[in-house]
Amino acid sequence: MTQIESFESRLPTSSPSPEAVFEALEATLTENSDFHRLFDVRLMKVRQQMNLPVTQPTSLSNVPRDQETRFREAYVSTARDIGTMFLKSGRLPDAWAYFRTIGEPEPVREALEKISIPAESSAEFDEIMNLALYEGAHVVRGLQFLLKTHGTCNTITAMSQLMQQMSPAERRGAAAIMVRHLYTDLQYSVRRDVESREPGTNPPESIRELIAGRDFLFADGNYHIDVSHLHAVAGFARNLSPGDPELAQAVELCEYGRKLSSQLQYPGDVPFDRYYEASHHFLKALNGQDQDQAIAYFTERLRSEPDLPDQKLIAFVLVDLAQRIDRVAEVLPAAAEFLGRLEDPNGFSFIASCLRAGCNDLLRKTARENDDIIAMATALLAQTDQK
Repeated sequence: MTQIESFESRLPTSSPSPEAVFEALEATLTENSDFHRLFDVRLMKVRQQMNLPVTQPTSLSNVPRDQETRFREAYVSTARDIGTMFLKSGRLPDAWAYFRTIGEPEPVREALEKISIPAESSAEFDEIMNLALYEGAHVVRGLQFLLKTHGTCNTITAMSQLMQQMSPAERRGAAAIMVRHLYTDLQYSVRRDVESREPGTNPPESIRELIAGRDFLFADGNYHIDVSHLHAVAGFARNLSPGDPELAQAVELCEYGRKLSSQLQYPGDVPFDRYYEASHHFLKALNGQDQDQAIAYFTERLRSEPDLPDQKLIAFVLVDLAQRIDRVAEVLPAAAEFLGRLEDPNGFSFIASCLRAGCNDLLRKTARENDDIIAMATALLAQTDQK
């Protein structure tokens, strides 16, 4: 039976009322799981009740301004219902189209969390993975999907490409996944090497203990994991936050990296040009270790750097680290010369950093040096509020 025939069979024999038409429509479309058109029908019904044209039912263009709020509320409610129907049918990409439109990602995120990762990918699973990863439904879960089915290299490439689009929470979650994964792989590889060179021994578990006193593991340019993967994950790890258990593993990854042949220690951007040395200081400080040394290391890099663009990069890293370990008041005076004019509405604000750190005198001094009346006014207002 066609949909038309099914629809007509549900109509009364006499002239049907609008209510009967909509009831028959909804029943027919629901029976056929034709939820996209069910969405249109439900909005047609709303429009009919509001005495609006029922054509182009999802459009706002012909909705009077005084009725927009009511129609928008109906639109959101209907989209939520239709999205839920798609979810219950296991049609996540279709569900995402509705939940994304109304800004409610959680139902789809929760559904993605429950999906088991297969040993091998398939066209159907790739569709789900792309939804999570590249359409932004659940980036961290998407990276887990990719890592399990397509391996480390593809996952690192994807994460590098998506990093700027990810939220801080997503970067943190993704970094934790990659640090745990690479640590486990490297730990296994180094342990196997130690066992082969020292038969009959029972090697320790941690990478730090495995490489301690065993410089022969790195002789002649030897390594135990793709060094480009190690480089990438050490960089990802800077997105972790104090208290994250993966920080201790990230520190050990850097300790391993520092023992590699110099040809295998690829430089990064300033101040991570001495890559594993700088990363080691940064990550240890985040992990609550040797924070004085880390602050001193990046402060000295700032003082000794002659190039102004690089000075700004170092100052930014120094303040970023200090903010995350609650020591920003110590470093703002050194960074003020280079960051005093930096006011990103969606990022770093020198003025806000000064106010949070209680550095009102520094803010006024920098404002005067930069002839910045906004910064000066902000400092004066903050001083007034404190009285």
